[in-house]
Amino acid sequence: MRQDSRAPTPPMGWNSWDCYGAAVREEEVRANAGYMAANLAAFGWQYVVVDIQWYEPGASSSRYRNYAPLEMDEYSRLVPAPSRFPSAAGGAGFLPLADYAHGLGLMFGIHVMRGVPRQAVHAATPILGSSATARDIAHPNLICPWNTDMYGVDAGAEGARAYYDSIFALYASWGVDFVKVDDIADSKLYGGPHLAELGLIREAIDKCGRSIVLSLSPGPAAPAQGGALSRKANMWRITDDFWDKWELLEDMFDRCERWYPFVGEGRWPDCDMLPLGHIGIRSVDGGASDRRTRFTPGEQRTMMTLWSIFRSPLMMGGELRDCDEATLELLTNPEVVAVNQRGSRPRPIVARDGRGATSVVWASDAPGGGTYAALFNLSEAPGRVGCSWTELGLEGPIRVRDLWARAEIGVMEGRVDAELPPHGSALLSCRPLASHAPLG
Repeated sequence: MRQDSRAPTPPMGWNSWDCYGAAVREEEVRANAGYMAANLAAFGWQYVVVDIQWYEPGASSSRYRNYAPLEMDEYSRLVPAPSRFPSAAGGAGFLPLADYAHGLGLMFGIHVMRGVPRQAVHAATPILGSSATARDIAHPNLICPWNTDMYGVDAGAEGARAYYDSIFALYASWGVDFVKVDDIADSKLYGGPHLAELGLIREAIDKCGRSIVLSLSPGPAAPAQGGALSRKANMWRITDDFWDKWELLEDMFDRCERWYPFVGEGRWPDCDMLPLGHIGIRSVDGGASDRRTRFTPGEQRTMMTLWSIFRSPLMMGGELRDCDEATLELLTNPEVVAVNQRGSRPRPIVARDGRGATSVVWASDAPGGGTYAALFNLSEAPGRVGCSWTELGLEGPIRVRDLWARAEIGVMEGRVDAELPPHGSALLSCRPLASHAPLG
């Protein structure tokens, strides 16, 4: 199966990290899956992803318990903690939970850490399909700087390939559709991502017998690594953890300007999760705990507009059951979702260029002709933002539609512009009068 056939459009879903940290429980995953199926699936949302440390019985927040005992099978493979995921008891793993998601018409995903469990290495436990043990394949110097669960794997060691093959065969047997691999960025000692281990991961997915989307968390990956990452993964993070702070959102414009050349079918630079609605329930990251998002309504729309025009994966981070009407509108506007899912060739037209410009314009090609245009006012005061039709590659006059309002603005001559509030945005469909394609 071709890599790009696994994620032909940017994946859309829910991830447990922003609200539950490392401590999400099965009943919470099932409840969010149920909400997604009932309220979001019709708009394209489909992945339900259990984030980090589902194998840690005592996890209680986003703070990790160093050297905590982990649930593991006899072949050095981590398995769900039955204390948090009761349906995993008796060796069932995540299959019952994945079956539940699939029964709702959804897809199921998990987060994993690069490497082999330290407790497996210390006990020299076996590796399925190899005479080597976990100790034989470990690379103790390639450890994660912020989590003590794993040692790195020496990709050239006998048994290393068998280990990665065995864990992805296990995930396939559970019905996993999406795997987010964390700690894939190498330390400054070695430079660049852990490409050797990433290569084993890619090979293991390709032969596991199941179509699995591969997401990477390499931290703020550098564009110099973009070619290697895009050949191995379907999506990869271009930022550290993204939280509900304006300075992080403002910085994302610069990141997107560096990464837009890599956007393409099956390969999506990832702006990270959407910290919308009710977050921080059991996560103490992001400078606050249990809260509604600190983004203003305008900033929330600006975030969704940038993620959509750039074609970032859309992974909702908040507790879905607590969505208010305003949050639900952000997630279920079909014309905005269409920009993310059906646009092509996203590009900055009026860029920040690293100089901190406060008027920014992005564009992408709309299906059937015409252009999507996103206008952003990043300043602290109201301002008018726009560009000419020539800059957008169009010849006027042009029919313009406001996609957030789902309303036609009318015909504009010469240029498109809008008066925007501080940190505000507009998302428009711009089509020549001769076009008969739909405006949305």
